Amino acid sequence: LPLSFPEKLWRMLESDQLRSIWWSEAGKCVAINKDLFEVEVLGREGQQIFHTQKIRSFMRQLNAYGFTKIQRDFQRSASLPEFLAEEEAASAQSQILYYYNPSFNRAHPWLLGTCKRR
Repeated sequence: LPLSFPEKLWRMLESDQLRSIWWSEAGKCVAINKDLFEVEVLGREGQQIFHTQKIRSFMRQLNAYGFTKIQRDFQRSASLPEFLAEEEAASAQSQILYYYNPSFNRAHPWLLGTCKRR
C-alpha cells in the first residue's frame, strides 16, 4: 500500500537527509524552511514525494490532516542595536514555517495512525 501523507512526512523528518524540514526542538512541531523546501523536495524532477510542486498545495495537505500553522514568539530588547539585530534574525526566521498537530509527535509515533484526513 502507498504511504499516507502523514507517513511520508514522518519518514522524511526521521531520515535526516533533508535540510529543508526538521522536527522542532521538542519534537512537537514540524519546521519547514519554505524556500529550501520548494527546491529540495517539491522541485524534484520525476521523484515527487507529495505529488505537487507548489508549496501552497503542500500546506493545504498539512491543513487537511489537522496541522495548524503556529507563530514563533520573539522577546524584543529595549536597546536599539539589540532590537535591530533581533529584527534581522526574525526576518531570516520568517522563511521558517512551523506546523503543529497533536497526533504528530516525535516522542509518540503510535499516534501517527490517528492523524487522518478531515
